[in-house]
Amino acid sequence: MAEDERRSYNWKRWGPYLSERQWGTVREDYSPKGTSWTDFPHESARSRAYRWGEDGLLGITDRQCRLCFSLALWNEKDPFLKERLFGLTGPEGNHGEDVKEEYFYLDSTPTHSYLKGLYKYPQAEFPYDQLRQENQRRGRDEPEFELADTGIFDGRRYFDVFAEYAKASPEDLLIRITVANRGPVPARIHVLPTFWFRNTWAWGRSGEGYWSKPHMSTVGADGILAEQESLGRYRLHAQIPEGGKLPERLFTENETNLQRLYRVPNRQRYVKDAFHDSVVHGRHAAVNPERVGTKSAFHYVLEVPAGGCVILPLRLFLESEAPRELFGEDFDRIFEQRIAEADEFYASRLPHTLPEEERRVARQAYAGLLWGKQFYHYAVQPWLEGDPSNPAPPPERLQGRNREWGHLYNRDIISMPDKWEYPWYAAWDLAFHTIPFARVDPLFAKEQLILFLREWYMHPNGQMPAYEFEFSDVNPPVHAWACWRVYKMTGSQGKRDRLFLARVFHKLLLNFTWWVNRKDADGRNLFSGGFLGLDNIGVFDRSKPLPTGGRLHQADGTAWMAFFCTTMLSMALELAQEDPAYEDIASKFFEHFVAIVDAMNHLGGSGLWEEDDGFYYDHLWVDGRDVPLRVRSMVGLVPLFAAEVLPDRLIERLPGFARRLRWFLENRADLAQNTSYMASPDRSGAGGHRLLAIPSRERLVRVLRRVLDPKEFLSDYGIRSLSRVHEQAPFVFRVGREDYRVAYVPGESDSGMFGGNSNWRGPVWFPLNYLLIEALERYHHFYGAGLQVEYPTGSGRMMTLAEVARELSSRLIRIFMPDAAGRRPCHGDDRRFAEDPDWRELVLFHEYFHGDTGRGLGASHQTGWTALVAQCLADAHKSLE
Repeated sequence: MAEDERRSYNWKRWGPYLSERQWGTVREDYSPKGTSWTDFPHESARSRAYRWGEDGLLGITDRQCRLCFSLALWNEKDPFLKERLFGLTGPEGNHGEDVKEEYFYLDSTPTHSYLKGLYKYPQAEFPYDQLRQENQRRGRDEPEFELADTGIFDGRRYFDVFAEYAKASPEDLLIRITVANRGPVPARIHVLPTFWFRNTWAWGRSGEGYWSKPHMSTVGADGILAEQESLGRYRLHAQIPEGGKLPERLFTENETNLQRLYRVPNRQRYVKDAFHDSVVHGRHAAVNPERVGTKSAFHYVLEVPAGGCVILPLRLFLESEAPRELFGEDFDRIFEQRIAEADEFYASRLPHTLPEEERRVARQAYAGLLWGKQFYHYAVQPWLEGDPSNPAPPPERLQGRNREWGHLYNRDIISMPDKWEYPWYAAWDLAFHTIPFARVDPLFAKEQLILFLREWYMHPNGQMPAYEFEFSDVNPPVHAWACWRVYKMTGSQGKRDRLFLARVFHKLLLNFTWWVNRKDADGRNLFSGGFLGLDNIGVFDRSKPLPTGGRLHQADGTAWMAFFCTTMLSMALELAQEDPAYEDIASKFFEHFVAIVDAMNHLGGSGLWEEDDGFYYDHLWVDGRDVPLRVRSMVGLVPLFAAEVLPDRLIERLPGFARRLRWFLENRADLAQNTSYMASPDRSGAGGHRLLAIPSRERLVRVLRRVLDPKEFLSDYGIRSLSRVHEQAPFVFRVGREDYRVAYVPGESDSGMFGGNSNWRGPVWFPLNYLLIEALERYHHFYGAGLQVEYPTGSGRMMTLAEVARELSSRLIRIFMPDAAGRRPCHGDDRRFAEDPDWRELVLFHEYFHGDTGRGLGASHQTGWTALVAQCLADAHKSLE
């Protein structure tokens, strides 16, 4: 890692940067109306060359996705090769898009010097049509029909296919494919380790990211040579399997099969889907007999004995750094060494008190986080205009999606929410990803945060891009919090990266100004950010005009801005320790925070606070009336996050800031008297503290009474996103003759709002649970043991807020921990994960979790923000140490 950071060795050039789904994405969509799911479906992926990236099965690529390697499999029953993961599109699934495969990320180091993944491949014909038809038949009130529900894994008739990678050097990659037959009888499988160039030459463009056509050919009896102008010459060699024969080498071009897709003549004789025709249909003329092209594969035909396995070693290396011996004892020794180094690395990053099972969960969480890095390429202006070598896109595109983001040029390795379901970044997801990243790869965490503030990402007006479906959508402004947390996590006091902090601070000022100018339409310090990442949590779709007319004043949008203020204030005070110029901006953020808190608590009488309920709500401002929308949801808990504790000794070291602070408190008593700017006594000899917070002590306790009530927010597995009180008493709001209804739904969404593949009306979500836990720790730092609350509400058991934070963290951890019978709540009632030794230690990190049972829901590999469980585990045991 140190060598890579110094740029003395490019250890991160190769990694798991290959997407798992490039088809069905916005950037590959060239339809008139932006219908990405139907413009580029799964059926086209094997035949159509991608414009902006590549995908594959447990594959790797270089950091510019020029040269790719992944697996293709065939069980002699499927209608085509298994080259990529299959899943349902948004319109096909009864709860939106959903991958229908069984695969797991098992290990990775930050430099990807060791990688391990697993794909479970059925021996019977893959049930593509059954999965589509049954899920389309089911309604939103029924569970999703999964691959295991088809019975295809019954009798253990499947292959476990392991892909392992170990780097002997940055340009020398050892590859080990292990195919294990879990079934009771021998079974045949075709394995095609596939090696190809991303098509950068067919679009009629030149310049950065576009290269002339590269070339592949055979080398020796067991190798493939790949030549590309910016990469150089790489070779991929295969070892003959024991007792087997040298695999056949297949070649074709990574070019679209126009004849199959569009019924027009092909520009090339050999096209992208040639291996399907050759292997599956026996049309051997489909591959190039001269064995040259831009896509190649080794073709193994394996007879794997019952309960046995076959190992396929390969080696990919830069020709100028060719090893003296490709395989043999040295090959095995390097693998053993890299695995031992991975074990040693995680032993140094995880608390030594962590039990073995918790350590295993944390290790897989980090594996998923690191495998979730993806090459992401999307340049909006050429995407809107189309390419010179292709037909011009329909004119509607110029007035359609992302037209205001012509400056945006993305061509980077980015942490994805989920490389199949969300193979595109989401700005607020990424902020949470950087917290677990900071523990294992602090440099990457900081680079990701800086990247999204660069001028080719951030809009000139200061807005950060949300995600490719609509860059102008508004995500919660958590980027500043992530920058501040990563800054503090990645260095001890006095040795932190102030250059990083200053770089992000100045760009965050632009983003803050955008929020103030664009999302406070009335100039009253009450904000209306839109849906703010919470999808269907509200009565209305908050990203669209309201059916009532008027304007929504959002409890969460306003609280997020207060949170933004306190974070920027803390950053400014830190920078002011060495540069007094930052004292002025610190005063600005203090005053802005006070104004927001005053509006939230008191504007128009009680602001967004409802005294009768003891809760914060969104308010609808229409026809001169202020109407509270009494939905008890996570929206009303976000105000708790905006809490910052400032040591008196810090303020005293900044006389300019202290003087302006005193002036404000004395001369703007109309605002200050209603703000939680409170002093605590010196309990430690280190001086007192000041608390900046939205709720007063009394209001904090009242909100927590609901939060910690099992009949409301408190689940056995964390804090629900909607109070369970709405299970029996849904909130109903009538507009004309139409009722808008919000009811508690602990599992999959029953609403089509935002596609229906996520749900904030009851399930447990990791990111906001994590922010709540952090906030409780800050409140405890100020109030200490003098503030105790009942936990759970109604139990008569009193706890400090620090103890409550630990209890909530333990509930999140419980989602992944096996009980006495081996059952993990995240896996629901799937007995394989509790009883089968080949499934028992595998863990999935879902997008969110059932509010009553803890079952994993939504995207099955959203290890980005769900990897926060590793942080929860580390924090819990750090306190024990």
